[in-house]
Amino acid sequence: MSTVNSNSAKSLDYFVHESAYVDLPCTIGSGTQIWHFSHVMQDVVIGEKCKIGQNVFIAAGVKIGKNVKIQNNVSIYAGVNLEDDVFCGPSCVFTNINTPRSAVPRNTKDDYLVTLVKQGATIGANATIVCGHTIGRYAFIGAGSTLTKDVPDYALVYGNPAKQVGWMCECGLKLEDFIDTTGCQACGRKYQYCGENQIMRIE
Repeated sequence: MSTVNSNSAKSLDYFVHESAYVDLPCTIGSGTQIWHFSHVMQDVVIGEKCKIGQNVFIAAGVKIGKNVKIQNNVSIYAGVNLEDDVFCGPSCVFTNINTPRSAVPRNTKDDYLVTLVKQGATIGANATIVCGHTIGRYAFIGAGSTLTKDVPDYALVYGNPAKQVGWMCECGLKLEDFIDTTGCQACGRKYQYCGENQIMRIE
């Protein structure tokens, strides 16, 4: 299998540390950095200006958007898709099979449940994301949480199992005093309710 590391990627417009490996073919956007001991498998698509930390594994066929930050010791398995501006904290865990057995092969695409992490979402350190769920735009999963269901856009969830405890601004701070509308005290963005357990940015 052909691979590329920093010794063979000097003319490319992305960076691969000499201890990391990228299996070809794959697509990596300009400005992306892949750091120590990481492994990107074939047919992966990674957008521009991503930062892939130390000891990260990205499985074959995974798609990662632009400006995604994946911190140390994270594995992105087949069936997991990360949109633009997603943040994956250190040692957060993704799964892709709900009923694994060592003695029963479950290694085809039909066995993998899709996990979608939408634009701007944050997953805290050591959080576990059970497969088959969608994390909404700019949602925030607290450190150490175990996620077992879908998360709405802008929702703040934490705990084991994770439960919603509030709403988050796009800038990453919690929205306070939310009745029908509210504004972020830090950046001034404004939000309003737009349905049952749903909010939207209005300016």
